[in-house]
Amino acid sequence: MGRFSKIPMESFDEFQVDVGVLLKSFDPKTPELVDADIICATTGGINPTCVPTYSDMGEDVDNCPAGMMELMHLDGWETTLGFTALNTTPEVIRMALGAADVDATSGKITPRRDLKDTDFADVWWVGDRSDGGLVAIRLINALSTSGFSLQTTKNGKGQIAVTLAGHVSINEQDVVPMEFYVQEGEEE
Repeated sequence: MGRFSKIPMESFDEFQVDVGVLLKSFDPKTPELVDADIICATTGGINPTCVPTYSDMGEDVDNCPAGMMELMHLDGWETTLGFTALNTTPEVIRMALGAADVDATSGKITPRRDLKDTDFADVWWVGDRSDGGLVAIRLINALSTSGFSLQTTKNGKGQIAVTLAGHVSINEQDVVPMEFYVQEGEEE
């Protein structure tokens, strides 16, 4: 083995393992899983992303090298949480639609032409670490950007593909709509 073919000794303790769970609410200060907060069962994993978008202010300047760090401008962040839901509850279908109302009495879900503030909600993904700790991601002001799509299969389960995007609030314009938490496991 080469001199530089090593990994940090603590690597195995720091792995994120298994799929994790999607939650309506979670408190990293007192990390407990409440069954009523679980949004749905998923298949194929869960994919949170937080991608910056940049502008090169020197792009149209003669003789300016592309990507000069002093002229780079951070425009914003694209924050998403993608997953495939197996549950066909009214709330999961409403979440996939984005702008929709649920009639709890009849189970009817009706898409709407306009957005309401209540269509936006925080969604948490929480996963385990191999040391017994956790990794958590909060998508702030999440709203579906993919709409509703149900894929059925013969002798299989129906699957609803969902992509939620985080949104900045006019009341907190400097807050990036995604937060990350890492907690190490307890020392034995």
